[in-house]
Amino acid sequence: MAKGGGPRNARRGRLQVGSPTDARRVALDALLRIELDRGYANLVLPAMLADSALSDRDRAFVTELVYGTTRMGRACDWLVDRFLLREVEPEVRAALRLGAYQLAFLRVPSHAAVSATVAVVPPRSRGVVNAVLRRVSEHPVDPDAGPDSGGWPDLATRLSYPDWIVRRLLADLGHDDTVAALGAMNEPAVVHERDDGYVQDTASQQVVELLAAGPGDRVLDLCAAPGGKATGVAGAGATVVAADSRRRRARLVSENAARLGLEGSVAVVVADGTRPPFAAGSFDHVLVDAPCSGLGSLRRRADARWRISEDAVERLARLQRHLVEAALPLVRPGGVLVYSVCTLLDAETLALDADLAVAHPELVPLDLPDEPWQPLGRGARMLPQSDGSDGMALFRYRVPG
Repeated sequence: MAKGGGPRNARRGRLQVGSPTDARRVALDALLRIELDRGYANLVLPAMLADSALSDRDRAFVTELVYGTTRMGRACDWLVDRFLLREVEPEVRAALRLGAYQLAFLRVPSHAAVSATVAVVPPRSRGVVNAVLRRVSEHPVDPDAGPDSGGWPDLATRLSYPDWIVRRLLADLGHDDTVAALGAMNEPAVVHERDDGYVQDTASQQVVELLAAGPGDRVLDLCAAPGGKATGVAGAGATVVAADSRRRRARLVSENAARLGLEGSVAVVVADGTRPPFAAGSFDHVLVDAPCSGLGSLRRRADARWRISEDAVERLARLQRHLVEAALPLVRPGGVLVYSVCTLLDAETLALDADLAVAHPELVPLDLPDEPWQPLGRGARMLPQSDGSDGMALFRYRVPG
C-alpha cells in the first residue's frame, strides 16, 4: 500500500500457483487477484476456496492470511520497504506482504513463515523474498518506541489505514476512541446469527429493534438491499415495502425474504430513493439506512479502506440528505423516521441532523438507549470497540400529527 492510500500501481501479471493444496499458494494467488484485478476480497476468496482441496483448518488459515494481509497492507509494506532497494514486481510484493503479516501480526515462527513463503514464489524471486523477510524477522518493531527508536513511523502506518481516514476520525472521535476503533476494525469479524438463521451484525439488529415496528405497522425500508433490516422488521410482524434503486440488489432482498418464508410480508420494489413512488403519509415507519462511507464496518470488508476516497464522503453526505428529505413526506402524522449509517464520521451523521434541525424544526427527536450506544447530538453512536459489532450511528424522529 502506498503511503496514505491504497495499493501501489502494479504491472499486470499473475503468479501461477499450481495445485491449490497449499494454503500459502492459495493465499498468494488471492492477494494477486485482489491487487491486480481490483477484485473484492469477499468475492475472490470464497470462490477460490470453493475450488480448492484444502482442509477446513487450512481454509481458515487462508482466510486469516488474505483478509489480514489486505487489511494490514500498508503496515506490511513499511516493514519490508526498510530493506528493499528498488520496487519489485507484483508477485514479489504480494509475497513480501504475506510473509511480513505472518511475522509481525500472526507471530508465526520466523523459520516457518520465511521458508514457507519463499517456497510459493517463482525460483527467480526466492532470493530477494528470503533476504528481505529474514531482515524483517531480525528487526521487529517496538510498538512503544518512537519512529527514531525502532518504532512505527506514524499512527496511520501502524494501524494500516489511509492518512485521511485517521485524520478525519481523530478530528471527530478524539485520539483514544479513534485508536480503539481502528484497532477493533483490524480484528476478524464475529459472525452473529439471528433466531431465524439470518447472519446480521448486532448493531444492525439493534437498528431493527429501535425502529419498534410490529404487527399492523406499514414500514418502508428505503435502501433495503441486501434485506437484513427489511426481513428483521417483517419478522417482528410488520408489513414491509423494501426499495432499492438497482434491480440486482432488489433481487437479493427478494431471495432473502423467500429463504426466510417472508414473501407475504416483504414487497420488493425497484425505486430511486431520492424520488420514491409512494403516496405521502402512507407509512407508519420509514427507515433510511443510507449508503455511506462504511467507516464503521471496515472489519467486515478487508479491502474497503483502500477503495473509499475522501472526496466520496461529501458526495455521500449530499445523497443522504436527499434520501431523508424524500423520505419525510412519506411518514404519516405521528409516525417515525429512522436514519442509520454504518459510519463514524460527523459529516454523515451530526451534520445531517444539524441540517434537519434547521429545515424541519417540527421533527421531535426520540430517546435512544445507553450502553453500548453513546450520545451523538440528538442521536446515538455505537463504536466498533464497544460491543464487538460494526460502528453505527442512529437518529430517530417523530413526525408531529
